[in-house]
Amino acid sequence: MDVFTAISERRSVRAYQGTEVDEEKINQIIEAGRLAPSAANRQEWKFIVVRNHETRQKLASAANNQGFLGEAPVVIVCCAMESKVIMPCGQLAYTVDLSIATAYMILAAYELDLGTCWIGAFKEEEVKKVLDIPNHIRVVSLFPVGYPAQNPAGRPRKSREQILCFEKYV
Repeated sequence: MDVFTAISERRSVRAYQGTEVDEEKINQIIEAGRLAPSAANRQEWKFIVVRNHETRQKLASAANNQGFLGEAPVVIVCCAMESKVIMPCGQLAYTVDLSIATAYMILAAYELDLGTCWIGAFKEEEVKKVLDIPNHIRVVSLFPVGYPAQNPAGRPRKSREQILCFEKYV
């Protein structure tokens, strides 16, 4: 599958089959995150793979009771090891770095016929408590991974004219 196909066909999946995900597929997903670019190539991240049913249920609760998070056989939690570095453009490096890594992993999962759903709506302190994450570490994103139980339709996207400018902002 080429990357443009993955980008255009991937959907956020909120219903999963009970089928376990092979370790090799999880390793490929993590490898995609490991290879993602980061500010100054710092790679200040850790990825936590959660398979335990009870722990996944606790994460679903911490994610505003998004039950589908606990239904998926795997949840990947993306953590920033360093939260103080600011890029010259003024952005916090960790949010950009982990967003790129998460996107790479989600696209890799899609190529492997797995569904995912980027979760940004969660209570960080609760997630940290569930997974024994130290206070100085930031949780940026988490996402369920599993075989989709349904194939969601695409959602509307703005037109190119609404999002594109040339030479200056208009």
